[in-house]
Amino acid sequence: MSKVWENFSEYIINNYQDSKKIIEVGVGKITEPSDILKKHLPNTTINLVDIYPCNSDVIKDDITNPTDKIYEDADLIYSIRPPEELQPDILKLSAKYNSDVIIKPLFTEEINFNFQQRLKLVNYKRMAFYIMKRE
Repeated sequence: MSKVWENFSEYIINNYQDSKKIIEVGVGKITEPSDILKKHLPNTTINLVDIYPCNSDVIKDDITNPTDKIYEDADLIYSIRPPEELQPDILKLSAKYNSDVIIKPLFTEEINFNFQQRLKLVNYKRMAFYIMKRE
């Protein structure tokens, strides 16, 4: 198991241990973070979403035209290395469903759009990601 995913998941576990629902969007084929969350947050529903599900545990959905019931009541929506063009849609999801959001971009990417002033850069155990708390 990668130390990077352990550290990322540890941050979520430490900050969202009382969450009822956490959603990872654009999961792709990397399931290590969600596997860790499921193990350490047994009372939290962890949903994985992708437009092209890699297995039957992943819910098929297009975040540019989201299915409400998937995201309603989510305490956190997060995405690991989402394409830049989908980052604004991820932030719109969090605003629409009043949830926190964490985006872990590629090392070379910066987030540059309207929500930027509300995003906070977090450096946790030498890993950088952006977080936006619900209002």
